[in-house]
Amino acid sequence: MGMMKEFKEFAVKGNMIDMAVGIVIGSAFGKIIASLVTDVIMPPIGLLLGGVDFSSLSIVLKEVTETAEAVTLNYGAFINTLVDFTIIAFAIFMVVKGINSAKKKEEEKLVEPPKQSEEIMLLTDIRDALKK
Repeated sequence: MGMMKEFKEFAVKGNMIDMAVGIVIGSAFGKIIASLVTDVIMPPIGLLLGGVDFSSLSIVLKEVTETAEAVTLNYGAFINTLVDFTIIAFAIFMVVKGINSAKKKEEEKLVEPPKQSEEIMLLTDIRDALKK
């Protein structure tokens, strides 16, 4: 029974729920970026390069035969995936940079000025007493 209670506490913690929400949103974001790259970014680039469809770019390593399918190296799909990754990585970088910047500003507000050591305080008291 103790293990079930531990698991329930682990699964219901805010961090676990936050992580699950992040994974779901990240998955949807990945699909959006994949569509952006495949349907919006790559067609104009392909058009500028003479009507190239990146998704169909490949090198035939072995021709199709009666008993086997063709073996191809699909480098166009790899280029699309590389562009997907670059956009997602940049977007995540910008989000993390924003969060770190906000945390840094918050930490600067919370940082108290360093307290003077007892020796400094004692010397200050002596100085003030001598001035009187």
